[in-house]
Amino acid sequence: MQRSTSIVLSSLLIFCAQSGMALELSSPDISDQTRMAKQQEYQGFGCDGENISPALSWKDVPPETKSFALTVYDPDAPTGSGWWHWVVFNIPADTRALPKDAGNPARKLLPAQVVQSRTDFGTPGYGGPCPPKGHGTHHYHFTLYALDVEKLPHGENAPAAQIGFFINQHKLAESTITGLYSR
Repeated sequence: MQRSTSIVLSSLLIFCAQSGMALELSSPDISDQTRMAKQQEYQGFGCDGENISPALSWKDVPPETKSFALTVYDPDAPTGSGWWHWVVFNIPADTRALPKDAGNPARKLLPAQVVQSRTDFGTPGYGGPCPPKGHGTHHYHFTLYALDVEKLPHGENAPAAQIGFFINQHKLAESTITGLYSR
């Protein structure tokens, strides 16, 4: 029985690869390689945006997906290690979208089992772009991961790099939208 299940899954994966199906992340609020809106900018650290996370949706999910994770990372931050702006995991496998402002923990727009862990701003939830003035254009990688586990065993105080390690151990597929921002 296990061998036939493996054969069916392998055949389905080959079909998906040949038909061009691949996990696809999209948003009505941000577009790949275009400037993000002031609405998404962080509020604090000298920035005065609204700190509203964009609405996101996805399709063409691998059939063996058991959960999703989402990260937002700025490799251009002048820290030597980049900056984590949002880390979300344990998103149920049947979820296909996050609403606008889902990154605000006070709004409670995410399913109960979803965890938003600590960002480099020091708190859980979405922290929008806030590059130093005059530092040029920064790239904000919104990356959705399909995972082969229902749950990562971490809470909201887990550091982003640790979550990233576990995401990479369990990812089946990923899709990225890169927003741009400068001040």
